[in-house]
Amino acid sequence: MIIIVLSVLCGQTVTYDISFPNAVHHEARVTVRWTGVTDSVLEAWMSRSSPGRYALHEFAKNVYDVSAVDSKGRTLTIFRPNPYQWNVSGHDGTVILSYTVFGDRVDGTYLGIDRSHAHINMPATFMWARGFDERPMTISFHLPKNSQWKIATQLKTTSEATTFTAPNLQYFMDSPTELSDYKIRQWTSVADGRTASFRLVIHSNDTPPYLDAYETMVKAVTAEHQALWGAFAPYDFGEYTFIADYLPYADRDGMEHRNSTILTSSHSITSDAVRLVDALSHEFFHSWNVERIRPKSLEPFDFTRVNMSGELWFAEGFTSYYGPLLVKRAGITSIDDFAKGLSNNLNYVLSSPGSKFSSAVDMSRYAPFADAATSIDATNRSNMFISYYNYGDAIALGLDLTIRSTFPGLSLDDMMRAMRKHHPDVSAPYTMDDLRTTLGAVVHDQAFADRFFKRYIEGKEFVDYAALLRRAGFVLRPADSGKASLGRVRMNVAKGNAVITSSPLINTPLYAAGVDKGDTLTMIDGKDFSSRNDIDSILAHHHPDDRIGIDFVQRGMKYHAEVVLEENSSLEVVPFETAGRTVTPAIDAFRQSWLGKKSAEEFPTLRKYCPECKRSYEFHDSFCPLDGTKLSIVPQQ
Repeated sequence: MIIIVLSVLCGQTVTYDISFPNAVHHEARVTVRWTGVTDSVLEAWMSRSSPGRYALHEFAKNVYDVSAVDSKGRTLTIFRPNPYQWNVSGHDGTVILSYTVFGDRVDGTYLGIDRSHAHINMPATFMWARGFDERPMTISFHLPKNSQWKIATQLKTTSEATTFTAPNLQYFMDSPTELSDYKIRQWTSVADGRTASFRLVIHSNDTPPYLDAYETMVKAVTAEHQALWGAFAPYDFGEYTFIADYLPYADRDGMEHRNSTILTSSHSITSDAVRLVDALSHEFFHSWNVERIRPKSLEPFDFTRVNMSGELWFAEGFTSYYGPLLVKRAGITSIDDFAKGLSNNLNYVLSSPGSKFSSAVDMSRYAPFADAATSIDATNRSNMFISYYNYGDAIALGLDLTIRSTFPGLSLDDMMRAMRKHHPDVSAPYTMDDLRTTLGAVVHDQAFADRFFKRYIEGKEFVDYAALLRRAGFVLRPADSGKASLGRVRMNVAKGNAVITSSPLINTPLYAAGVDKGDTLTMIDGKDFSSRNDIDSILAHHHPDDRIGIDFVQRGMKYHAEVVLEENSSLEVVPFETAGRTVTPAIDAFRQSWLGKKSAEEFPTLRKYCPECKRSYEFHDSFCPLDGTKLSIVPQQ
């Protein structure tokens, strides 16, 4: 059971009580008590959106068995003016509302309850009332008997171990809470004259040695964050909490909050530590960028509607750029791994036709339709949309390398620190013009900033990534130069047929031939096939611009068409060393300035180990080169 009390202000209090009598079937029972109600009708709401998400999620869909009484236990009248609101009338100044809420999704947005834990996202769980938004809160958690559950949350502690406080509804709704028998690692760090306490809370099946190794990884990454920003964010209560559910039934997700983050994955630390710490780095970057350096378009967050912003290319996209960059600076990934990440992102962004229709700003405004939003009707998203995460990531890469190349001694790091200085918290949110003028001030060239924004952010152009990457000793090149292709498309090949499972991109061979998602290819160049390898073999006998025939079935009708093959458009980024080029001292200095370690803190050298041959290898290696054994982040015990 959880008890939440909103402190008295003008005679008003709010108390929540939540229990888990049917946890095995993912239910919680919630009772809310409002006192000092001055309006004749109390408006109780379930949120329609959640901090860090930009689409509607309609949490009221999981609420049922709702009833209300007054202070004397008399039944009150409830009227539903819409699906997410309960209006309660006839009260005596006190309203006690009770309901059941269902939750069975472990991620950063929803409620997940089972025998092992209660993974609580507040908007998905608790009703709130208009007029009580600014009341301070006291929160007491009553844990199930014999559960071994503990409490992990960014809410402020009190003298009572199970009692916490929040200053207002916005903070409370932004405070996810994990109740489980989790493991914890804790440490403190002093930066910019402040001591920050960190808690790494992990609900998983990983053993202590792996948790210890992961703690070292997290410390190394957070130290690089501090070095970039010049300081950790001023956490409201001096603490930052990483809440991680790495469980087989968890969904892959991460969600930023003001003084904490939620991290979920079906992968374990034992099997996938590098990927997990990469997601952690992204969310931790948000403790400055978007939680404090916040776009005016998202402040304050409105729980009753979608929250649209044209600045997500910066808030989310620049965060996507810095997440893996700081993992690289921490020494956890190799230069080859970092190059693969650049390849994947540039491959997607530069080959997507969506840039012909919309800018990064427009893509950001599409978030309510894309950010974990659901739709039963088909969309043409692959042809008209580029994720603002990826688009912004690509812009950040281009801007960072452009600044480093054009303004020696400066980088995108300087712009981020300037944003921290001028927009340090939600009381000073930024606009698009603030971003543009901040860039101009950092490089002492407003004309440059104006041109960059006009062409690459508000416009639809891309920087010359190949030329910029060469400065850092990387080659951007075709991955399969000269190879013929039907175009970038996904297909499921089985039993002599290839079902097209993604929409062919505009101007690709299959698109021009009239092939669409859901169609089935039955013959290519007059030949049968039984696997994807067979298709590749057929295409290997041709060159780009060759014309071949295809047979396909579309909505029950058989068709034959001619297609003109294109050159495989896949791109790759590889270090000069891999491409057989020389890394000059100037290139090495540029690369180190960009990718090299910045923190002065020292941590144990990160290595991986082969449990069979007992040797250690570079941390970025996955398999032993001697016997192929999967490497571990800890030695064999």
